[in-house]
Amino acid sequence: MPCASPRKWLPLQAAPTKTIVAIAAAWLRSVLLSVMPHSRNWTLSDIPWGHFQAARVDPDVLKVVKAAAMVERNGADYGRYLCNVFADDPTFCDLARTWATEEEQHGIALGRWAELADPNYKFDSAFQQFRDLYQIPVDATASVRGSRTGELCARCVVETGTSSFYSALRDGVDEPVLKAICAKIAADEFRHYKLFLNAMQRYSTHEPLSVAARLRIALGRMNEADDDELASAYFAGNALPGPYDRNASAAAYSARAFGFYRQRHTKRAGHMIAQAVGLSPDGVFGQLMQKVMWLVIGFMGRRFRTAA
Repeated sequence: MPCASPRKWLPLQAAPTKTIVAIAAAWLRSVLLSVMPHSRNWTLSDIPWGHFQAARVDPDVLKVVKAAAMVERNGADYGRYLCNVFADDPTFCDLARTWATEEEQHGIALGRWAELADPNYKFDSAFQQFRDLYQIPVDATASVRGSRTGELCARCVVETGTSSFYSALRDGVDEPVLKAICAKIAADEFRHYKLFLNAMQRYSTHEPLSVAARLRIALGRMNEADDDELASAYFAGNALPGPYDRNASAAAYSARAFGFYRQRHTKRAGHMIAQAVGLSPDGVFGQLMQKVMWLVIGFMGRRFRTAA
C-alpha cells in the first residue's frame, strides 16, 4: 500500500492590522450593546395604566412630573449632540442612540401619566412650547466641557441627579401608576450612569483628566440645575401665565422636586458623584459631598417636604 504523500502546509499570512482592529471593534461593540439592551427592556404597555387613582394625585407632584416629562422627552437632541462629539466612535454612538431612545420613552410615559392626572393637559402642545423656549446646540462637534472625558463626567453627574430624583419621587408618591413609572425610570437612570462611567474610564486612558478638573466639571454641572432647561420645562409644562421668568420657574421647580428627597437619596448621589470624580466614595470627599448635598437639598425642599 503506497504511503500517502506528506500534506503541504501553506505559510501563515499575517492578517492586516486594519482587519484585526475592525474585528476587535466589532466584538467590543457587540459586548457593549449586550449590556445595555434597547428600550424593549420595558415599554409603555408594561405600565399598569388601569391602576391609576386620580384621588391620589398631588397637585405639586403633577407640576414636577409635567416639567420632568419635558426634559426626558428631549433626549433625542442630546443623543444627536453626543453622536457629534463622539463621531469617530461608532460603538459609543450606538449606545448613545439607545440611551436617547430610552430617555424619550421616559418623557412619553410621564407625559401620558400627566394627561391622566389632568384631562385638560396636552403633552405634545406643552412639549412644543418647551422646544420654542429651550434647545441645546445639537450641531456642536466638540464637547462644551472641553474634552470627551469631561463630557462623560458631566453625563455621570446628570444621571446621578436623575437616578436620585426618580428614586425619591418613587418613594414619596402614593399614586400607584406614577410609582411604577418612577421605579422603572430610576433603574434605567442608574444603568445609564454606569454606561457613562464605563465610557469615561475608557476615554480617560488616552484623554486623561485630573481629579481636580473632574471635580470642577462635576460641581459646575450640578450648579447648572438652575439653568434654563428645567426652568423653561416647568414654565411650559405647567402653562404658567405671564412672560417667562427663569429664576421664579427654577425656584418653583426645585422647591417641589427637592421636597421628595430624604437623606438616603443624597447619600447615594454623593457616593456616585465621588466615584465619577475619581475619589473614594467612602473617603472624606464622598462623606462631605453627601452631607453638603443633604444640607442644600434638604433646605431647598423644606417647604414641600412631607412626613417620612
